[in-house]
Amino acid sequence: MINDYEKLGVFYIGREYDITRKKTSDIPVLFKSRNLTTHAAIIGMTGSGKTGLGIGLIEEAAIDQIPVIAIDPKGDLGNLLLTFPEFDPDDFLPWINQSEASKNDMSMREYAAKQAATWEKGLMLWDQDPERIRRLKDSAEFSVYTPGSTAGIGISILKSFNAPKKQFRDDYELYLDRIHSTATGILSLIGSNQDPLSSREHILISNILEHSWGLGLDLTLASLISLVQEPPMQDIGVMDINSFYPPNERFALAMKLNNLLASPVFKTWLEGESLDIDKLMYTSSGKPRVSILSIAHLSENERMFFVTMLLNEILTWTRAQSGTSSLRAILYMDELFGYLPPSANPPSKKPLMTLLKQARAYGLGVVLSTQNPVDLDYKALSNTGTWFIGRLQTERDKQRVIAGLEGASAGSGFDKRKTEQILAGLGQRMFYLHSVHDDEPLIFNTRWVMSYLAGPLTRDQIAKLPNNEPEEVITKKTAVYETEKEKTPLDINIDMLKESAPVVPQQIKQYFYDPKIDIDKRVYKPGIIVAADVFFSSAKYSIALSKRFVSILPVLDTMRTPDWKTSFLFDDDIDRLTINPKSDNLFDPLPGIAKNLKTYETAAKAFSQFLRMEKPLLLYYSPLLKVVSGPDEDERDFRIRLQQLAHERRDEAMDALRKKYTKRINTLKDRQSRARQTLIKENAMVTQKRMDAALSAGTAVLGALFGRKTISATTVSRAGSAFRSSTRAAQGTDNITAAREALAEVEQRLKDIEIELEGEVHRIHRMYDIKDEKPQQIPIRPTAGNINIFLTGLIWYGK
Repeated sequence: MINDYEKLGVFYIGREYDITRKKTSDIPVLFKSRNLTTHAAIIGMTGSGKTGLGIGLIEEAAIDQIPVIAIDPKGDLGNLLLTFPEFDPDDFLPWINQSEASKNDMSMREYAAKQAATWEKGLMLWDQDPERIRRLKDSAEFSVYTPGSTAGIGISILKSFNAPKKQFRDDYELYLDRIHSTATGILSLIGSNQDPLSSREHILISNILEHSWGLGLDLTLASLISLVQEPPMQDIGVMDINSFYPPNERFALAMKLNNLLASPVFKTWLEGESLDIDKLMYTSSGKPRVSILSIAHLSENERMFFVTMLLNEILTWTRAQSGTSSLRAILYMDELFGYLPPSANPPSKKPLMTLLKQARAYGLGVVLSTQNPVDLDYKALSNTGTWFIGRLQTERDKQRVIAGLEGASAGSGFDKRKTEQILAGLGQRMFYLHSVHDDEPLIFNTRWVMSYLAGPLTRDQIAKLPNNEPEEVITKKTAVYETEKEKTPLDINIDMLKESAPVVPQQIKQYFYDPKIDIDKRVYKPGIIVAADVFFSSAKYSIALSKRFVSILPVLDTMRTPDWKTSFLFDDDIDRLTINPKSDNLFDPLPGIAKNLKTYETAAKAFSQFLRMEKPLLLYYSPLLKVVSGPDEDERDFRIRLQQLAHERRDEAMDALRKKYTKRINTLKDRQSRARQTLIKENAMVTQKRMDAALSAGTAVLGALFGRKTISATTVSRAGSAFRSSTRAAQGTDNITAAREALAEVEQRLKDIEIELEGEVHRIHRMYDIKDEKPQQIPIRPTAGNINIFLTGLIWYGK
């Protein structure tokens, strides 16, 4: 059964810790997921447990179907793929550190069995069963990408030089920042880290980017090298290009970039999946992804370059999203050192600061982790709403954090001395939680993570990670009918081929098409081509849309009547059709049916019927959310939108639930307080028992929804034990007074509210749990009058 906190849009991150008694309580700390839209920072020395806290946050996000892009400079986050719900020692064995086993005087297998038992016991102690691990594995797709390496899934950086969309370019300040950071990132790869204002290299490349992107032109590293030698602009500033940067010196810069491109090591940067944020966030079916970008193997310059390009792409993706107050996605960085310093300006700083300032409005939460607080730009972190502070290494670190907390808590009664004492007493896996969403700070112990923490993974280990393979991409072949291979022998009978197109009646229009693949001699195959504009209309779904269909039906000797179910889509530009064939090509024989004009008339009518019956406009409908897809929204994009909409509606429903019960709860609290005061006058001993029980009940019932803003309470179901304690206390009291009856009445009302809340929480969970929902298809079929066939003829398509 799903724990109640799984239904509330919260992250289970640990349990409260009493620093005075030095004891962890059984009260879970439940952090509202939407609070991460104001971003978070995790600060703690090595061994403080900050990586475990980060992994725990990512696990919770995955369970809540929130995609995560995680930058992993140390190699720890690949552990997220090591989830073993069966606790089988054989699953743990490949990830066991041999030196650790030897240190414990155990064989590898013995140590694997010990680790499996340790993980099973640890998770049980933190109320996590194997079913929760399975839910984690099922809720999201986990992948490790390794730019510049073939250990994990390859990822190409070429797309990073593509022109930003016009919407992005219209924000000129943001656009200039993108140009600046891209130019700086490119030059960092060749070891050039000069001042952008005085560096001619930087100014030249920035001008090339601005000129090309302004025209909407994409760039590759190869085209950039060419433009460095022959710039597209005549002047830079008031100087002509050759005076500003002489040709021979530009050639030297081009050579450095070319050496980079020619290097066998750099070739791996150009291979693999494109740096597409949407694909890093979701699979082709719309399932959320946890994409881990492992960069531990890269040099410092390469890391900076890749992180800068990645942040730029994330910023572009973010600005293309609709606004939301719910958490849409998380960007997590496991070690921030060098990327957001207080004084220097590396290329990563600008896009990172922009994300901290602007991403909140679009539902992207940024979580930054670091060992040393002095390495952070606190001006940037003034935009960070939540701080998780663990054990710190030096007094300087503590004072820097205290100063930051004091500034962030201005006007809220910050107790500097008490905070210093708390930070000094923090142990391993203990964190001080300060959040703008809370009335007061909280100390907690992080929960046991579900992923096996094997330590930093090597490249060899990354290559062996379970289920870490690139998603298969099915590409359409332009005007090449692949299934024809099953019908036509691969060996071509040369004697049957003709050097010119067969003669057909003049009334039959002939077209010729050559794919963009360049070959010396091509064999043309015959087909019937029909093109139509189709208008789809539906008043019920507010649809008024035109689509063009162009299909080719291969003509075979065995054909008797045109059957468009065996056709394939022509998805190139129809303007590329010609009425004359290229020379030196050969032609397949033309079956007699293709020489008959009536064949084309019949084919056109059959195509119209085919479009009506087989090619409707498909809309998708969610019965749970009562939402219909847009006319140009495919099932994947619709599923992604449903997930975000479900989160938003769930959060709104929980807000409404809090608002609905707040007045009733406050009234009961007042009555409870008065009854307790009356009871004090009757019998101090009874009062103490009664107060303990009543306080327990109030905390248990109200904590999950109405206590701390960061939800810190036991689950709703625990309230029952508090009421039973109260009842036992009442039964042991002989002095039955009006005050006791009044308190008992309050307790009963609290119990009634508990039952109501539990029912409301279940109802909200059912309403917005769309994980397993399959959207229904709604076909919108065109009428015959809305199908306009404007082209019919014989096509010879190259193969």
